[in-house]
Amino acid sequence: LRPPSDERDGYARGLSMKATSDRTADRPGNRLHLETSAYLRQHQHNPVNWLPWGEEALELARREDRPLFVSIGYSACHWCHVMERESFENPEIAAAMNDAFICIKVDREERPDVDQIYMETALRLNGNGGWPLNAICTPDGRPFFVGTYFPPESRGNAPSILNVIDAMKTAWRDQRDQIEENAGTIAEALEAKPEGDAEKLPGAHSIPEAARMILRSADQAHGGFGQAPKFPTPTNLEFLTTSLDFLPHEEATSTAQFLSLTAREMARRGLYDQIGGGFHRYCVDGSWTIPHFEKMLYDQGQLLSFYAELARRAHDASDLLWPIRETAAYLRREMRGPTGAYYASQDADSEGCEGKFFVWTPQQIAEALGDDADPFCTTYGVRLVGNFENGTTHLVDEARAERSQLASARALLLEERKKRIAPETDRKHVAAWNGYVISGLARAASALGDGEMLSDAVRAAEFIFTEMVDAKGHLYRVHNEGEPRITGFLDDYAAMLGAALDLYRAGAGDPYLLRANDLATQIVDRFGDTETGELFLSPADSGNLILRPRSDRDGATPDAAGLAILGLVRLDGLSKNANSDRATFIERALAEQAVAIERAPHAFPTLLRAVALQMRGLSVAVIVGDPSDPKTAALASRARRVLRPEDAVVVSAPGAAPATGVAASWLAGRTAADGRPTAYVCLGSSCSLPVQEPAELIAELVPQAQ
Repeated sequence: LRPPSDERDGYARGLSMKATSDRTADRPGNRLHLETSAYLRQHQHNPVNWLPWGEEALELARREDRPLFVSIGYSACHWCHVMERESFENPEIAAAMNDAFICIKVDREERPDVDQIYMETALRLNGNGGWPLNAICTPDGRPFFVGTYFPPESRGNAPSILNVIDAMKTAWRDQRDQIEENAGTIAEALEAKPEGDAEKLPGAHSIPEAARMILRSADQAHGGFGQAPKFPTPTNLEFLTTSLDFLPHEEATSTAQFLSLTAREMARRGLYDQIGGGFHRYCVDGSWTIPHFEKMLYDQGQLLSFYAELARRAHDASDLLWPIRETAAYLRREMRGPTGAYYASQDADSEGCEGKFFVWTPQQIAEALGDDADPFCTTYGVRLVGNFENGTTHLVDEARAERSQLASARALLLEERKKRIAPETDRKHVAAWNGYVISGLARAASALGDGEMLSDAVRAAEFIFTEMVDAKGHLYRVHNEGEPRITGFLDDYAAMLGAALDLYRAGAGDPYLLRANDLATQIVDRFGDTETGELFLSPADSGNLILRPRSDRDGATPDAAGLAILGLVRLDGLSKNANSDRATFIERALAEQAVAIERAPHAFPTLLRAVALQMRGLSVAVIVGDPSDPKTAALASRARRVLRPEDAVVVSAPGAAPATGVAASWLAGRTAADGRPTAYVCLGSSCSLPVQEPAELIAELVPQAQ
């Protein structure tokens, strides 16, 4: 019953729980009722004396000389719900916790810095991690024991939570010196950096090495990586798509085929919500049949980017475009708030049962569809025996027919499903996750020529840049219940930097390039060590932590440092090294990661996308013409479809000065030939011959004759 270590997430099959919404609100509350976090509020009526992370809780622990019980999770985490129902709602267990510890609840989505410290501890001490993540710490926060889910009674090798509490209480009383020594050793290890020197800096050689290592775990039958449980791992998918430009032809062809297989299987089978659109968190089997039903915003955004880029490269994109359109529609329908920004997640459970909202019986299909029921059940694998629990079926597209077939039946079932009690939605806005979606929508808008998707992306970005920025221009991490809170972290800045650049590339306007430059400056100044090139997850002025955590790693979301460096490289190429301090920082940042990349290149897919861009250089499509001229727009639209997603598209009126951040040399000598809108594709100091017909504009550079 222990949650698995894969991607540090937990899953469960068929464990029912009493829904938070069903709990009586008249019970005594703890301090969490003052919080806006949906996850913390789920625990506000626990008999555990929970406190939120902060100076008050740490000071109380120091004053009473009691260890901390730091419990970390998130609102859509099924195993977090299970442990709450089994243990934190139990008066006996709660009394033991209150007696032994100062108990702190942490929403990992609000405080990734706290989560990073204790997750790294779990990975180093136990070799795996998961949520809920429970750390026993000294009063100042140094961990000395870390685990994930603890059952209420011992099961197999898993100790009960009461066993853990008793053991830690006894150790704190009788072995205090040893605990302090161990906690100090752990804290020192967390701060230690890899030793040794790299033989050579990251370069073009690193990309095929990493791709081959990642592909060792590729499932060539079903797509994706490994067996059960199976995650979409968009960071790996996006990197492998980038690696196609660096692999030998035969390897590139087989890798592209694997990526197409993965995209098709993820969308046609159970990872994808066949009725409502959007991707579930992961599947519990190797063939993408039964998901863990939660939906996370960050998955939607990253997978939009992956599908959009794969569609851009594909000869036949027909099976790649409909998941993009349907996912964008799902986001618009269910995940977008009235402000235009997007919600964080939707739970796996409803009415106390995981998956109940999503699954069907043949009778339910027949009642909803009538004569169309039989072909629908045949297409989507709905049988009397079911593939889930109690004879129910989670829909899997077994027929693989054109998506337009049975579209009306799916629409009817969507309306029927709306009558059910839906899973809870965590309505907080997370800056980083909105950034992933903004990028995904902007890239999809360019790939499909869809103005509505671009408008959705712009609306979300405007909310972030106006309502989630303080008086100093610093990003907030979270906006919830009408208020921004918590200082932004590196992943927030890196994601919004990428989002601003993607919006500029998609034609949303020059102001986004200004915002990108401002974010880049803050990344270097507030999160970077300019001497070493190191990037930290938290800003320099963060407090209440035993150490300043470094960037997280690639997993469910991109490595924040890698994503930040990728954005910096994009800007550096567009400005042609005009900001020497930024260029120097990029060099030092890549050198600082050289040892780790050399030892395990496959562990840094996002950072290696930055290396790939630096190696091949930034391509820029320069379109000179009246921006209001439809012919200018047609050339720009073509450029946005054919250039790689990290490349740039610059639209300039004849004789106009370049936008801030765009090197003047990109425009030097570029004219509107014969007064007609004209495009050039440039790489370094070379540019293509002038193009005036969109169909003639291609991404591969054809050097201009001298």
